[in-house]
Amino acid sequence: MAAGKSLAAALGAWLVFEDEAGVSMTPPRARTWGRRGKTPVVRVRGRSRRRISIAALTCYKPGERSRLIYRPRLDDGQGKAKGRKSFAWSDYRDLIVAAHAQLGGPIVLIWDNLNTHLAAGMKKFIASQEWLTVYQLPPYAPDLNPVEGVWSLLRRGFLSNVAFADPDHLVRTVRRGLRKIQCRPHLIDGCLAETGLVAAQPRPPTPRVQPDSQ
Repeated sequence: MAAGKSLAAALGAWLVFEDEAGVSMTPPRARTWGRRGKTPVVRVRGRSRRRISIAALTCYKPGERSRLIYRPRLDDGQGKAKGRKSFAWSDYRDLIVAAHAQLGGPIVLIWDNLNTHLAAGMKKFIASQEWLTVYQLPPYAPDLNPVEGVWSLLRRGFLSNVAFADPDHLVRTVRRGLRKIQCRPHLIDGCLAETGLVAAQPRPPTPRVQPDSQ
């Protein structure tokens, strides 16, 4: 990991972490306020199997505001025989290319050992890009990936205790939560600090920023 940080500094590159997660129609539960003796109840219309997959990048560079770039994917709800539920290697390729265009500089990418990340097409793509260097995280080390902190913020805050009316409501809620995180770079910095890979630094008040285009 130190090698990735040193290389990013030497190249003047963005240090970018990637991870993916799935969110279903059944909302995550969280603590909330309620009247004494009255347990709050969130009523859900059955157990829908529809879910949204999200791939996200947290991006860091000294002197630049930290960035969050993401792509959602809603499955078709008809099972594996009818369509792919998760991201293909080409989806990750397109996300990385879009991030390079938004960040405007070379990227040192750090991600896990998901089989899609190690696909032959992905390896060929990585080898053909001079602006892209990739490192794998150690196995079973989610605590080293700051994107895990983004998922925690999303589930504990914006998605918790929400009764989703339909898949579109789920997608809108996920997008709204991620846009709010995008506009608060100190939250993205905090996700990196939580990994222990860098020491947390005090930051001056951050002016309001617009979310990155998706």
